[in-house]
Amino acid sequence: MFDPKIIDELKSIVGERHVLTSPEDLVAYSYDATFTSARPNLVVLPANTAEVSEILKMANREVIPVVTRGMGTGLSAGSIPFGGGMVLSLTRMDRLLDLDLDNMMATAEAGIITSELADAVARAGYFYPPDPTSDHYSTLGGNVACNAGGAHCLKYGITGHYVMALEVVLADGRIMRVGGKATKNVTGYDLVHLLVGSEGTLAVITEVTVRFIAAPETERTAQAIFPKLTDAGRAINGVLASGANPSLVEIMDETAIKSVEEYLHIGLPLDVEAILLMQTDGDAADAASGIETAAEICRQNGASEVRVADTPQESTEMWRARKAISGSLGRIRPNKLGEDVTVPHSAVPEMIVRIKEISTKWDLPIVIFGHAGDGNLHPNILFDKRDEEEFKRVKGAVGDLFRAAVEVGGSLSGEHGVGVLKLPYLEMALGPVAVEMQKRIKQAWDPNNILNPGKMLPEP
Repeated sequence: MFDPKIIDELKSIVGERHVLTSPEDLVAYSYDATFTSARPNLVVLPANTAEVSEILKMANREVIPVVTRGMGTGLSAGSIPFGGGMVLSLTRMDRLLDLDLDNMMATAEAGIITSELADAVARAGYFYPPDPTSDHYSTLGGNVACNAGGAHCLKYGITGHYVMALEVVLADGRIMRVGGKATKNVTGYDLVHLLVGSEGTLAVITEVTVRFIAAPETERTAQAIFPKLTDAGRAINGVLASGANPSLVEIMDETAIKSVEEYLHIGLPLDVEAILLMQTDGDAADAASGIETAAEICRQNGASEVRVADTPQESTEMWRARKAISGSLGRIRPNKLGEDVTVPHSAVPEMIVRIKEISTKWDLPIVIFGHAGDGNLHPNILFDKRDEEEFKRVKGAVGDLFRAAVEVGGSLSGEHGVGVLKLPYLEMALGPVAVEMQKRIKQAWDPNNILNPGKMLPEP
């Protein structure tokens, strides 16, 4: 428990009702979207950057761990306060500050819900592409901190490709603005993109400026059903090499298909190994031509059925199954470890085979789905944490999964971040020199190691 004087000081900064210490409040801020949890000593909810600055001045002075948090949707345990300390929740800081149509940029506080920003941009006739599955309840600041992706990143790129400027508070409380609205800016080190993906370990992001683009005229969707999962993997590479220029290519394996069908009862086939969902966009002619090309390549690569949606309603129904996967998996096991290994798209078929081999080796169901077009697969290991022997097998399967990804030229994460769950494998992926250089950066920015300690990098 903190010294009452510290609690009083925090209350003087943010107001008494925005410092939470009750057991029920601490439980509410103790977990994210993983299977792990740990209670903080208290929770503070600032209203603006100035309050964040005062909070960090005090925390740095008292050497109090600070875990910055948005909506707690993370999948790597990056916002869980394993060492206690303070959770700094930015959910009150949720305003859209500026919609600059002349420069096609938007500025918002870090706590804004991502889809609310995207909707505001859309109402003005434009398009903000980054669309993590959690975009209706995750925050922009959290997306920036983890460099989140989403289905559209195949064609349009990930969050980091859209971040132009940041306002951040350093560990000692100083406020810094980096980047700007100039399209080209190579003055000094690229601190914007050092902070993007830093998982709250270098500074607290309080304000974000992102660019947006012209909205595509139309979209077309197709669903391809494959008796063999490996054929679906080959079809992905064929579509990407064809010039169809898809905006989305998503995959569901047979376990995902069966889980969703048992959950929604929407008529998905249960005797196949994979479904691909593909989308093209642009003007009407290009979108139609692209989706027909993608559909024909799937037929040539073993698809037993390919449907092209004729209406937006049909397209929505096709995507309904993909969006329901995560929610449906609890019917199989009470816990899941949702990973997001990324491999070169040419290695997707090989990685799929290796994931299936790992599933058999450790006798664990591993569901494969994700953004297959850019090689970002989401193998979900399903288990019951109460079964100690099964949980040990999960750890073995995770190690094999990451080794396989690295061996085929991939990485540990495409959008979830390292957090805590991937820390044991960081040096395997990056090598000791890269890890050492990152630790030096952390030391320079946060010498007292108060910002999200124990996350993303091994402790000093």
